[in-house]
Amino acid sequence: MLIFINNKNGVPIYDQIYSQMKAQIINGALEEDAPLPSIRNLAKDLHISVITTKRAYEELERDGFIYTVPGKGSFVSARNTELLREENLKKIEKHLEEIMNLAATCSLNKDDIISMIHILFEEE
Repeated sequence: MLIFINNKNGVPIYDQIYSQMKAQIINGALEEDAPLPSIRNLAKDLHISVITTKRAYEELERDGFIYTVPGKGSFVSARNTELLREENLKKIEKHLEEIMNLAATCSLNKDDIISMIHILFEEE
């Protein structure tokens, strides 16, 4: 598992850990039931506070990406297809908002965008 911390981008460190671990779980780089580094070891490896790492793990557990077994550690949760679907829907909505903003700068309306989507689906 690779985690890269950027102290200059303004994103809280716990959020950077959360986002990178979540992405690795979603894309399958971290497999179901795979053990995660202990909170203390990850904090040591990243040269950050244990409290920061603990918060990232708590957020991941709250959102269903990992689970903790007392005395054993934290592990990757089973891939919840509904959770993954919801994550992808959020991404699609974000991209659609970007499309709407770009379309407005080009004076394109909803029908123009829908036509473009139909064309793209036909090309597949």
